[in-house]
Amino acid sequence: MQLVSTNSNSSQIVSLQEAVLHSLPEDGGLYVPTQLPLFEPSDIRGMKGQPLADVSIQVASRLLDGVLPESELIPIVERAINFPAPLVELTPTLSVLELFHGPSLAFKDFGARFMAELIGYFNRDADDLVTILVATSGDTGGAVAAGFHGVPGVEVVILYPSGRVSELQERQLTTWGDNISACEVEGSFDDCQAMVKTAFQDPDLKRRYNLSSANSINIARLIPQSFYYFGAYAQMKGDNPVFVVPSGNYGNLTAGLLAKRMGLPVKHFVAASNRNDVVPKYLNTGEFHPKQSVTTLSNAMDVGNPSNFARMQHLYGSTWNAMRDDVVGYSYSDSETLSEMQLLYRDFGYICDPHGAIGALGAKEYEGIYNTGEMLIFLETAHPSKFIDVVQDALGIHLDIPIRLQRLQDLPKNAVSIPADYTAFKAHLMSR
Repeated sequence: MQLVSTNSNSSQIVSLQEAVLHSLPEDGGLYVPTQLPLFEPSDIRGMKGQPLADVSIQVASRLLDGVLPESELIPIVERAINFPAPLVELTPTLSVLELFHGPSLAFKDFGARFMAELIGYFNRDADDLVTILVATSGDTGGAVAAGFHGVPGVEVVILYPSGRVSELQERQLTTWGDNISACEVEGSFDDCQAMVKTAFQDPDLKRRYNLSSANSINIARLIPQSFYYFGAYAQMKGDNPVFVVPSGNYGNLTAGLLAKRMGLPVKHFVAASNRNDVVPKYLNTGEFHPKQSVTTLSNAMDVGNPSNFARMQHLYGSTWNAMRDDVVGYSYSDSETLSEMQLLYRDFGYICDPHGAIGALGAKEYEGIYNTGEMLIFLETAHPSKFIDVVQDALGIHLDIPIRLQRLQDLPKNAVSIPADYTAFKAHLMSR
């Protein structure tokens, strides 16, 4: 796999190791593959009925052919993707892809664990410490902390917006210690993300630290997220599913688009958004206008300037109509989200978190408009207990917290509070 910046011409090519360890190109773009492998239809049909681990190995072997030997790659995939992503049927044409069965109970576990393994491999003979900077709107930080905790030669600094993550999410960010530290930022996720991006262009920090990022700006996050789209296909009956993706920073959707480019037969993608709806508006109007994010119940999607939109545009040559052929976009309010959570519980006994409920809303709207009869698969990206207050209040039920989250409740929070100001963040890093 070779990669190029979304801001550069194809002559400025780097290796996967360079892209993973340094995250961002010098020109401020994002790394994208220069070429993707194409699976034959017979190869993809042959995945039917196979477990996720086997499907993941097949996809990884093709994507990373020549990057590292299979004797190293296969154990990396097996260690990283050692939990299921079951497809739960609600009706003959509507299913849920559950992506919350990993250690931090969120879909970000796929990318964080794979990235931790990959960085460990690439940095195995180096003497320098790798410093991972990561901005989170909720789930990314917890997954990265779990994936990188105790990894030799790596430290992680997590930035999260104060008051805009759930209590359990915050504890997943701030209770690890050791090589994991957290900064509580008096601002939004967009402020956190902007500070991380600025840090990568700062010559003082680059001289002092060997910086990398575990946000979806790092291509290592997107590679394993493509695996579970193939895994969903392997579990479903028939072909040509419509994937409905709750979307914030659009890494998850971009990974699905990469899977489609590799030959996965997907009829459509639906970008299902909350009030932070800059991409659905682009899909409807052809105009992209980033804005300050607003706070919603689906906080992991509270992103007003999604980074991965640059990758989406690169895939389609910035051609609006071409992107619209593959992706449609809808957005929903908090009241619609709560109503859908209640309907899913009433009609199917299914307990959904606010992000998954937005996916379900997108599936219903798509079916109402297109009436295709195709299999609709919406992604459930986090365990409902991570939003326990919202879920219990909406459904009027008692929800048990999994043991792996219960143990966090009595651990002390350890985070440094900083303003939403890059100078303050840089001063914190330089003073350590």
